[in-house]
Amino acid sequence: MPDPQMQSSETTLRGAVMVLLQYDVAEAIRLDLLQELVSARKVAKPSMKHPAPGYVRYQRPPVVVPVETLVLESGEQLHGEIKYYDYGVLSVVFELPFGGGWEKLTALASRWVWDVDFAAQATAIVRASLERAAPALVKPYEEWLSEDYLIFHVREIDGSPTVADLIREHGPRIAQVVRGDTGQLAESECNEVLQSRISYYANDLAVIGWNAAFLYDSTSGAETAVQLLEYANSQLLEFRHYDDLLTEELERVYTLLDKGTGTLARWRLARSATRLHTVLLDVAELTEHADNAIKFLSDMFAARLYKLAALKVGVPDYKELVTRKVHTAEELYRFMVDQFNQSRAFFMELTVVIILVVELVYLFRGNVF
Repeated sequence: MPDPQMQSSETTLRGAVMVLLQYDVAEAIRLDLLQELVSARKVAKPSMKHPAPGYVRYQRPPVVVPVETLVLESGEQLHGEIKYYDYGVLSVVFELPFGGGWEKLTALASRWVWDVDFAAQATAIVRASLERAAPALVKPYEEWLSEDYLIFHVREIDGSPTVADLIREHGPRIAQVVRGDTGQLAESECNEVLQSRISYYANDLAVIGWNAAFLYDSTSGAETAVQLLEYANSQLLEFRHYDDLLTEELERVYTLLDKGTGTLARWRLARSATRLHTVLLDVAELTEHADNAIKFLSDMFAARLYKLAALKVGVPDYKELVTRKVHTAEELYRFMVDQFNQSRAFFMELTVVIILVVELVYLFRGNVF
């Protein structure tokens, strides 16, 4: 693999760097009401790379609201917009036009990946937007989970190389951009990064990492990849929320069970079992809601691209964690219900015995007198 330091520094790249910031702000967002509150539009159907009839469509398209320019401490000005998803996620997308060589791009990637706290700098903008949207939020959260992701979109490269040429000549540079590292990476690390790539045509490329992605495509061609990366990160955020919610509820149930399973304790389990069952229903509903937010119809390339993006950012891992905790919670719920039913049965039997004793007492007293 070529040494990136030996490659020509004259190659010019043109494109943009996008910052995705996502926040889990509420249980749900009423998009119809939101559109009445703010000047907004809905996300249009993204154009596909090929003329096949398949396309990607949102079941409930997110509402898009323009936001003020974000000015970094370095003086860079990023223009952006906020997307509101109906399952309670707010996604901020900032963009900075880019032009220059590979060294400039790798330096920018390293600085933005490791040194710039975009979430902290965008907090004021997000809170201002949420104040206007507050009536549309369903059960807003006091504390927000957040995710950030960088997309380095290169529209043009001098010479218009094919994907094969680009990988052969600039593969190490692409790996540096995705990793956010200016140092020369080992060949094994470069290969690890470049394994997570996908192309449809000979002149388009997406290399996806856990916190950044490199896209080589036209503006319209990259639109689908950007939306799918954004959606994959929003799903990660949702499953992180479910994981935290279930962890907190399971800890509360374990604490209650540690206090004992006597008759009185079993009666207290009834309320806890009802609460746990409500959480399980909420998780099932919200998970289905998030899973069904986007549909892949006939476009197998988009489905493969989404699967790769979800895998790299960690959606399957968190989904598996949530699934295991849901199974644990279901077993605990059944145990708590069984304990309560035993206590109720004991109480009913005891009540019947007391009634019989009382009747016998009155019966004998009547015979005596």
